[in-house]
Amino acid sequence: MEYFQHFLDMLLHIDHYLSGLLAEYGVWVYAILFLVVFIETGFIVMPFLPGDSLLFATGAMAALDLLNLSWLLGLLALAAILGDTVNYWIGRMFGKKAYRSAWVNKQHLHKAEAFYQVHGSKTIILARFVPIVRSFAPFVAGIGRMDYYQFIGFNVLGGIAWVSICGGAGYFFGNIPIIKQNFEFVILGIVVVSFLPVVFEYFKVRKLAP
Repeated sequence: MEYFQHFLDMLLHIDHYLSGLLAEYGVWVYAILFLVVFIETGFIVMPFLPGDSLLFATGAMAALDLLNLSWLLGLLALAAILGDTVNYWIGRMFGKKAYRSAWVNKQHLHKAEAFYQVHGSKTIILARFVPIVRSFAPFVAGIGRMDYYQFIGFNVLGGIAWVSICGGAGYFFGNIPIIKQNFEFVILGIVVVSFLPVVFEYFKVRKLAP
């Protein structure tokens, strides 16, 4: 419970944590952000790491010239693309074993499969904007042996779109006084809105179920 409270505090006040990292590590914060995005998208055992909220907060910091926007968007888009690529190949080579692994949340895996069945190949793009599903979608694509060249096209497009939209939103809106003063509520709103597609699909599947 204490761990969850700490994680929730970090998520809602991610701007303060980022400021602390920047003050302590300076330019190395780019490498830290790269690793967080890469791990969140590349490994299905780490779907709880911040994604949309992290990009929004870093964009807001870039607007204050604390981070370089071009470097930020370029590096994090690359991290997202590489993360999905690694995740795809893990799924393709070892995916079937995931159903027997205690390390993998089977419920999350099934949600990603259901999302994939509804949206098909577009899932690789759409899942970028859905927490948890984002971490499992490329893995499921690998299990299903989706054509790699088709996958990489959607992967690159989705990675660039996700980082540009979420980071750009933070850059243009993150430092508006009313948003800055209520940053934790904005972050909470981003998380809630991000989960809406999952909730919608859940009720849609239940409605269609016999």
